[in-house]
Amino acid sequence: MRQAPQFERQLVRSGVHRIKFWFSVSREEQRRRFKERKDHPLKQCKLSPIDLASLDQWDDHNEAKEAMFFETDTADSPWTVIKSDCKKRARLNARRDLLQKLPYANKNPKNTGSPDSPMVGRAHGVCERPGRAIL
Repeated sequence: MRQAPQFERQLVRSGVHRIKFWFSVSREEQRRRFKERKDHPLKQCKLSPIDLASLDQWDDHNEAKEAMFFETDTADSPWTVIKSDCKKRARLNARRDLLQKLPYANKNPKNTGSPDSPMVGRAHGVCERPGRAIL
């Protein structure tokens, strides 16, 4: 993880547009989605034993995510966290954020709108667990 920021900095300084999204789903929503996949015959293929086991490791995964953010959320290549309990809103916010960040001809922010600020933010400003900051 300590090497990633150096590599990302080289990419950005060579002209590459580097945008990192983290789609954040709450534990409750993840449980609901897994239950739906388990119960729905057409969605069962989306659920693996590893998925189910991951629910019991939620806190460990969250700590690993926070460590990753600490090491790799930099000014050159920041993480954009999108709260994703609602898939449709998350995807729309990701598109809006992407269009806002990228330079392109005839760019008109009025046409794309802005991301929903309570749902989109930098890694250091989005906190999943009450009273606990990521950085």
